[in-house]
Amino acid sequence: MNSTLDGFRDPEIAGRLMDAIRETATVPAKLMEVCGTHTMAIAKHGLRDLMPDTITLLSGPGCPVCVTANRDIDLAIEMARQPGVVLTTFGDMMKVPGSYSSLSREKADGRDVRVVYSPLDSLTIAANEPEKHVVFLGVGFETTAPTVALTIREAARRELPNWSALSLHKTVPGALGALVNDPEVQINGFILPGHVSTIIGAGPYEFLAREHGVASVITGFEPVDVLQGVWMLSRQLAEGRAEVEIAYRRGVHAEGNPTAVAAIEAAFEPCDAEWRGIGVIPGTGLALRSKFAQYDARERVVCTPPEPREIKGCQCGDVLRGVTLPFDCKLFGRGCTPEHPIGPCMVSSEGSCAAYYRYTDYGKA
Repeated sequence: MNSTLDGFRDPEIAGRLMDAIRETATVPAKLMEVCGTHTMAIAKHGLRDLMPDTITLLSGPGCPVCVTANRDIDLAIEMARQPGVVLTTFGDMMKVPGSYSSLSREKADGRDVRVVYSPLDSLTIAANEPEKHVVFLGVGFETTAPTVALTIREAARRELPNWSALSLHKTVPGALGALVNDPEVQINGFILPGHVSTIIGAGPYEFLAREHGVASVITGFEPVDVLQGVWMLSRQLAEGRAEVEIAYRRGVHAEGNPTAVAAIEAAFEPCDAEWRGIGVIPGTGLALRSKFAQYDARERVVCTPPEPREIKGCQCGDVLRGVTLPFDCKLFGRGCTPEHPIGPCMVSSEGSCAAYYRYTDYGKA
């Protein structure tokens, strides 16, 4: 073995876990992963095809780019169109289509849209170009929210008058609550996200077991990690238990990262958020607290985006809810490919459609 990860990719260990899953998974169950990295790992290693007939693996709203609603993308695009505005963003948002355009298209049309690798890069731009108003587009779950929160505090410390953040951040647990209440989905267990859980720990998921009787396991991202999670979920279901267990103990502590959580809570407060395919979920967004209102792009760059519309034929919303598989969409692999994406689930490197297209033969000629 050449690295510390080799054991988590060991075919012999994976084989033993598959034997354990087949022995334990005697009752039909739908298990949903809610992390884009899990989605890619499951597709890359062919884990879905290894499952016994009793286990169905579904991909959920684990890609923050994908769940960003057209209404919010349209708002970011409209801000980029305002005179004197520099809109900064991570690269994964550039090609995501809104109702009528994308940030990539706006940049091609001459708007000042810049890709940055850290929120702090946007502060540097603001300091160097005081005649411009620099907006940082914040998209992501609890994993990326702490860095944006600290950037907001740093902007306040520097008293930068020409910088603001458009927070489209979302929090995961509330979305899972909405999914278990969706009669079309009927989820029996969650493969919980590893990255998000390093921040928030296990506690925020406890309501899934306590109120809904849904089994949950936090797992890592290697094939053995995922298989261990599936086995632990199968065992819970076979024993009639519903708990939140941690399989990814090398990365996740039960209490999470209190420092990161405190940073989020200091800069943000909960607000309602619209999730693509799910709708508005109360309390799952993160809005800047009133004491940071001068750094809130919604207050600083006032504009009115057009009425949002959905892309005709795109079924990303149903894919994100786990009620439609990517290859069931009529656009998959035909009009919609990674080279020419139509919907966000094909745009993002963590999107379900991108994972299916890259690692399966469905939809390919």
